Formats: sequence, C-alpha cells, structure tokens
Amino acid sequence: MGNLHFFLGVEVTWSASGFHLSQAQYAEELLDRAGMSNCRPISTPIDVKPKLSTSSGEPISGPSECMKLAGALQWLTLTRPDIAHAVQQICLHMHDPREGHLALVKRVLRYIQGTTDHGLHLLVSKSLDIVAYFDADWAGCPDTRCSTSGYCIYLGDALVSWSSKRQPTVLCSSTEAEYRAVANTVSECCWLQQLLGELSVPVAKATLVYCDNISSVYMASNPVHHRRTKHIELDIHFVREKVAVGDVLGFLFSSLSKEILAQVASVKTAAEAWKVIGDMFASHTRAPTVNVRLALATTKKDNMTIA
Repeated sequence: MGNLHFFLGVEVTWSASGFHLSQAQYAEELLDRAGMSNCRPISTPIDVKPKLSTSSGEPISGPSECMKLAGALQWLTLTRPDIAHAVQQICLHMHDPREGHLALVKRVLRYIQGTTDHGLHLLVSKSLDIVAYFDADWAGCPDTRCSTSGYCIYLGDALVSWSSKRQPTVLCSSTEAEYRAVANTVSECCWLQQLLGELSVPVAKATLVYCDNISSVYMASNPVHHRRTKHIELDIHFVREKVAVGDVLGFLFSSLSKEILAQVASVKTAAEAWKVIGDMFASHTRAPTVNVRLALATTKKDNMTIA
C-alpha cells in the first residue's frame, strides 16, 4: 500500500529527517467557511491582556456559527499545538458566546491565515527518552478563579502529547495549582510508557519532568509538606510514589540561570532569544538549576544521580 500521505484531513509529508503532519487544506477550508480567506494575518493567536470573562460584550446574533468555528478549531489542534491554549480559552465560553469571544475566534483565524503551512514535524531520533514540561496559571479564570494547567511531552525529539485545560477546583496557592498540573503530566507520562511497552518499545530511562515551582519539587519527596496539603493528598501520593520507585520520573526544577539570562539580554531580536532558550531545553543532560539537591533521572531507573 505504500506510505501514508493523507488521512482524515491530515497531510503526511515524508523526508529523511522524519515526517511532517499538516492540515493546511483543512485550515484554508476553515478560513473560507468563516469568510476570512483574504483577512490580514496576525503574528500571535492570543494577546497578553486579561482573560475574557463569561460576560465579555453583548450576546451575538448567530451563536451556532461561532460554536461551529470553535469545534472546527479544536480539530485543527491535532497538528497545531501552538493554538491549543487559545482554542481552550475559546471553548470555555461556547455555552453563551458573546462579542468578545467571537473576536477571539477571529484573532485565531487571522493567525492561521499567516501560518497555514505550519504543522507537526516528527523527527527521527536515536533516543526514546520521555521529557515533559508543564506549567500552571494560578487563579487565572476571571469567573471562577480556577487555574489553568498545561503540559507538553517529547518522545526523543518529537512532540507527541500536549494539553491546556482548566482545573476543576479553586486552589489557594500557586504551589497547589502547579502540583495538580504535575499530577496530570505524570499520568500522561505513565500512559505513554505503558503504550510503548505494549508496542514492545520499553523506555529504559525515567522520565524527566521540568518544573518552575520549587515547592512542587520539595513536596514530591518531602513527607513533611503532606500535613499542610491534605486537600491535594491523592496527587501528592501519586507523584511521590513515582519519584520514589524511579519508575516514571526523576524530578528536576528548571529555571533560567544568570548565564542564560545574560545571553538572552545580549541578543538583538526575539528570534535569537528564543534560539538561546530552545538550545538550552534541547540539552536534556544538563539544564540550569537552582542550588538545591534534587534527584535527576539521568541514568537508568536503578541508578539515580544527585545534582
């Protein structure tokens, strides 16, 4: 039958370095359906202003069309992780779409207009290490004050899983929000390892999870914190067990060191700055850390090292 080239609106382009998944045709059809085929493109899918509330603007006259566009954008996130968060913010308000929400939909469509050729490039890699990054936006929802958590997971050099989702409950500190986020990330890593095992591709190394909240790191291995955080008890026990047995992850607190910040400050363009940061995260063996003793799964599960 040969190699796969097109499936459910996803175009597959093969090359020596891997293959590229694109929904360019679907994106163009979506723009045409929305009447925005000739709209002016924009460089970002979402702005940095405060998030929209449920009552942002007046109700729109044709809410069903806005809902259809939101659903179509959800399918586009299959190969476009760059719009995942923006689409998640849109879908929060589709029960009663208003003018502000429709404006956000149009902004995402304008971004797609300039990036229809973007997609997901799955690179060939000799390494099958699983590396995850996560973060949480504490109390970011203006209506419920729930937090939003997100993660992205790499298998070797290929991005294979990502998510942006509002947490179901209100939390009293950023540490709790971050810990809920890490529990979701670890669950996804466990599932991915189990799937690879069923495909006869066992993962020899523990998963590295990069975090920017030092309190979450301490709670993963320090039982003293448990008494003050009983309301997230299940998440704590779940993650701590995985850290203790070395089965899924070695926990790493990652942040930009002074040297990296100096390099970023010295460049002239945003593209160069992102290259510096990207090169840092591309190196899984050595990442900038704060001066704390943390278990890093840099070798096999039964041979943990301390940094």
